[in-house]
Amino acid sequence: MIELSHIEKRFGDNVILKDINLVIPEGTVTALVGPSGGGKSTLLRCINLLEIPTAGTIRIGGEAITFAPDKRVAWQDIQKIRRQTGMVFQNFQLFPHQTAIGNVMEGLTTVLRWPQDKARARAVELLTKVGMAHKMDAWPSTLSGGQQQRVAIARALAPSPRVLLCDEPTSALDPELAAEVVDVLGKLASEGTTMVMATHDLRLASKIANNVVFLEAGNVVETGSSSSIFGAPSQERTRQFISTLNAGHSYDI
Repeated sequence: MIELSHIEKRFGDNVILKDINLVIPEGTVTALVGPSGGGKSTLLRCINLLEIPTAGTIRIGGEAITFAPDKRVAWQDIQKIRRQTGMVFQNFQLFPHQTAIGNVMEGLTTVLRWPQDKARARAVELLTKVGMAHKMDAWPSTLSGGQQQRVAIARALAPSPRVLLCDEPTSALDPELAAEVVDVLGKLASEGTTMVMATHDLRLASKIANNVVFLEAGNVVETGSSSSIFGAPSQERTRQFISTLNAGHSYDI
């Protein structure tokens, strides 16, 4: 379970996140949606401490950290949280000097100190899961965007994280390539993988998310099940946002 209590994030005088309180149950998929600049990606990055919250408490499983403006967080405490998360970025961020299988093996061998044969077996298993076993020896520069993102998902899953965090995983892709990634994430969701994703892709959110959090200007405007948020939101601002997206996209929700 992920629990965020009274999370605040400031950059100088600019308040990006304001008193965020969320509980994300294990085995569920939560989509963070809302207009650009609303705080989706910042909240996602706060969960694995790529951004350090200014105040509040983060709990993942049995580990918790409380933040305060004048409190320095120990590196070992940060690592305890990060080890429980895997991150999938908008722009893939594969290592260009490593093949697909090398990218998936890298963290296992250099961080976790797995032996090469064990790391390779795990990498082959995951590349097969995301439909990329046939490209395991390919360099990132020879792969399509959808293929690169699928390798990135395999890499994020390699150390068996408690939660997979996805930051706009389809926004850099055209619709056909995005569909490949949606299918892979949907498969992971059906297997009970805990995921939190920041996304503008309504198709992705409506297809695989159990729960939706609508953020605007650093505030949680509304939370609820995917069907209630996309089908019958209770807040007028949420209704406006969803209707605007529906007018511009032929997504099946």
